[in-house]
Amino acid sequence: MTDYIALAKNNLMKTYSTADICIDHGEGVRLYDTEGKSYLDMVAGIAVNALGYGNEKIKKRVEEVMSDGFFHVSNLYYNKWAPLAAERLNRLSGGSEVFYANSGAEANEAALKIARKYGSASGRTKVISFSHSFHGRTYGAITLTGQDKYHKGFAPMVPDIVYAEYNNLSSVSSLIDEKTCAIIMEPVQGEGGIIPAEEEFIKGLRRLADEYDALLIFDCVQCGLGRTGRNFAFKHYDVRPDIMTLAKAIGCGVPFSATVAFSKAKGVLSPGDHASTFGGNALSAALSLILFDSLEDGLASEVEKKGEYMKARLKEICDKHPDKCVEVRGLGLMLGLDLKISPSAVIAECRKRGLLVCSAGYTVLRFVPPLVIGYEDIDEAVRIVDEALSAL
Repeated sequence: MTDYIALAKNNLMKTYSTADICIDHGEGVRLYDTEGKSYLDMVAGIAVNALGYGNEKIKKRVEEVMSDGFFHVSNLYYNKWAPLAAERLNRLSGGSEVFYANSGAEANEAALKIARKYGSASGRTKVISFSHSFHGRTYGAITLTGQDKYHKGFAPMVPDIVYAEYNNLSSVSSLIDEKTCAIIMEPVQGEGGIIPAEEEFIKGLRRLADEYDALLIFDCVQCGLGRTGRNFAFKHYDVRPDIMTLAKAIGCGVPFSATVAFSKAKGVLSPGDHASTFGGNALSAALSLILFDSLEDGLASEVEKKGEYMKARLKEICDKHPDKCVEVRGLGLMLGLDLKISPSAVIAECRKRGLLVCSAGYTVLRFVPPLVIGYEDIDEAVRIVDEALSAL
């Protein structure tokens, strides 16, 4: 293991605070490092590996696509998998048309371009985002992200993007005007600290967007595709977006993202307006169908039950350690334990005990495990968190 880590440290840019473990293989909801140590995984590649590790359907699908002799032909031609995936995604979500790319940031860039073009005829360019949001690392996406720490050193940002206060509708009302072309928000803020939207807030955003003819964009990159106990997070609120962005879980571990336009945003982009060389390649589109199959088979309802169970178990830990814990929040298997102590210290103690967890915001321990996790695995994870908190 040391040799791999030394190679990484000597050859990769220092853009990550990477733990000194090197993953060798995975099985179910567990990862194993190159020294053979087992880890129960509550990170899932940051909400990516929804179906866990070593999934036989994924293995067979990769072999099936490989047997055709190509993964990629570009968007100068169709491949047989991308249209199938788009049709299924529109059917599941109620969307009208799909643009494919490779990451959440790219999906949000596409959404930003749709919004700006939608408003361009009438000179509307303002986009309202929210404090503590996270939308990606490219220039448009990082400007949409309402956290100064991600802007530091990279000014100037993209113009005409302003920030309201999340779950505060009056702060949006004070910013929206005839120059506004879009509002973008996460139905559950992820990197900002696992904060679900309040129902009246999200319904109020829909009303304001309609009143000002602005597009309402839901960034469901982390909170979509069954993660919150619904196929899409907006289904909790009975509010439909004009654009939805997806990534992470959609490619079953392969880079893939989608920008879904609903009726109001359909047809805004024309040939030449936007593109992605790798977007919708045969492999990623084919793998997405496996996740869509799981959603149609009721995966999200199982996630809801498991999430309620895990939330209750974490609440027990929170009550047991009032000097170190504030509250538990989230939906489905997108949960956060807000702490009074450093999450990094708890993460390190959990890792020693064979549990992988990560943080969100400055104070939150984040749990986004594979959606196929079992109840015994949840019990084990909670036990280890309890031990870690006790050790600190």
